[in-house]
Amino acid sequence: MRQLHEIVLASVSPRRKELLSSLGLRVIVVPSEIDEGSRPGYQPRDLAELHAGAKAARVAEREPKAVILAADTVVDVDGFSFGKPQDSAEAASMLRRLAGREHLVHTAFALIDGPSGRRLAESVTTRVRFYPLAPEEIEAYVATGDPMDKAGAYGIQGRGATLVERIDGDFYTVMGLPLGRVARGLRELGYALPETRATDR
Repeated sequence: MRQLHEIVLASVSPRRKELLSSLGLRVIVVPSEIDEGSRPGYQPRDLAELHAGAKAARVAEREPKAVILAADTVVDVDGFSFGKPQDSAEAASMLRRLAGREHLVHTAFALIDGPSGRRLAESVTTRVRFYPLAPEEIEAYVATGDPMDKAGAYGIQGRGATLVERIDGDFYTVMGLPLGRVARGLRELGYALPETRATDR
């Protein structure tokens, strides 16, 4: 078992970087720059898996000797995919759809081990229920700007937590990275996490 000290994150998400750093890893951010738009015919979970795999593969072309992690989160409302809102009006529309009901959050991740060429991909699903939301509550949350870089127009951490009545499943999946499954995936690839906490490069 080799000890892993550094990982390339194919994402600009500050939340994913923070979560990986909490494992003691030095995190190198390399944006994949792939198109994360909707793709007709793909179910939400399949879409998350497609995007995660594409991000990892794109960055692996530029970082062939690195251990690479990519992830993608899609909010699933009755089989319809909610990604990141394009503007405040779309964010408010998403939140109105989510209010007072359950939805699914799918987070897929892909790992590529450059030195061995091995790959691992998985997706995790968590069920989330929102409180009923008054129009002014939605308006106030959208005005914070917090929804704009998050799938489904909310984050489970911070102010978005006040919208959530309960979850059934892994909290970190809703946050954008199922940390326990990622750690186990790294072990499957032959890597142990660092024994001491690293600082980002």
